[in-house]
Amino acid sequence: MAKFIFKARGKEGEIKEGYVEAQNLDAAAEALQKSQLFPISMNKEESSDALKKAVLKYYDRVTEKEQVVFFRQLAVLIEARVPVVSSLTAIADQTTSKYLKKILGEMVSDIEDGMPFSNALDRHRDVFSVLTVNIVRAGEASGNLKKSIDYVAENIEKNYTLVSRVRGAMMYPAIVMIVFFIIGFLVITFILPKLTVMIKELNADVPWYTKLVMIVGDFMASYWWAVAIMILGFVGGVIYYIKSEDGKKEWDQVKINLPIVGPIFRGVYIARFAENLAVLLTGGIPIIQSLKIVSSVIGNTVYEKVFLQAAEEVKIGGNMSNVLRKSPVIPPVVAHMVKIGEDSGQIDSVLGHIARFYEQETEMATKNLSTLIEPILMIIIGIGVGFMAVAVLMPIYDIAGQIK
Repeated sequence: MAKFIFKARGKEGEIKEGYVEAQNLDAAAEALQKSQLFPISMNKEESSDALKKAVLKYYDRVTEKEQVVFFRQLAVLIEARVPVVSSLTAIADQTTSKYLKKILGEMVSDIEDGMPFSNALDRHRDVFSVLTVNIVRAGEASGNLKKSIDYVAENIEKNYTLVSRVRGAMMYPAIVMIVFFIIGFLVITFILPKLTVMIKELNADVPWYTKLVMIVGDFMASYWWAVAIMILGFVGGVIYYIKSEDGKKEWDQVKINLPIVGPIFRGVYIARFAENLAVLLTGGIPIIQSLKIVSSVIGNTVYEKVFLQAAEEVKIGGNMSNVLRKSPVIPPVVAHMVKIGEDSGQIDSVLGHIARFYEQETEMATKNLSTLIEPILMIIIGIGVGFMAVAVLMPIYDIAGQIK
């Protein structure tokens, strides 16, 4: 599919500009005519324009916080009976995000051309998730768009808060370990060779581990740049592999099985599943479609597979709880509560309770994470410092004592 930038005349003679996606120029012109637009000029979007948009998006992304503000403002304007086009224009005028401003401008153009609001959102999947699009679409169908937009804002806000807690809790240990390794690299490269000069000059007899440290120090002093390139290459390779399809599957499996932080990740995914599914079902979206949407936005391929299996089970007349009960990554209490919700016909209410419980559990776990990890960090740093002291400083003190 290619993008064609057009200028066209409406049925009442007004001039409209925008872009349309189509296989070729003729298909683009046909699409405009179906929308009762008569093309004046039409040009294929150049790759440089697409590149410019991609660069703009990279440096000025639409954050979840900005999305929450956008949907909150939109809900207020719609409740005040302001037309959608006018609401989007007003929000675009005051937003500080250049990329969001560009997106809103394109959406206004699409809606003026007769496109539904949900379809205009759907054309920007890099910003608005499939869950957001379907909730808004359900609101359009039911005639309660304002309520659906409120659901979207609350859902994005809860997901943002949940992820921020985990990210914030892991920031401290990550920074400590990064600083520790950087300092260790600098010490081994520039300080250690100077400390071992005395040992080399006196040709003293030292333990094997001191000799090993001296060899490593000499190597690092001469080839530190090669080691730095290897480390950066290794880190880059790991990141690249994790972003690949196979690497993401393996990393998703590893994350939920890690000690200490694994249970936190599992809690986040369960809370996200329950919250998103509850919102979709409350919005009137069928359970099979809801499960498929949740699986696509859950953020973990292990859980995605489970929820897709649950959708297939429901499709053939079974219960979602049957699949959840058999899965090792779903806590038994969750499967049991879902079963109660299915039997009572209050599955959305039960899912809301599950989401709140695991949100509270995750909050407590993240608060205790620093307390749990701090002793481990101190042990690792202590072992490193202690080894350097025993391997380098103790032989120097021994030699100094023998000289006296």
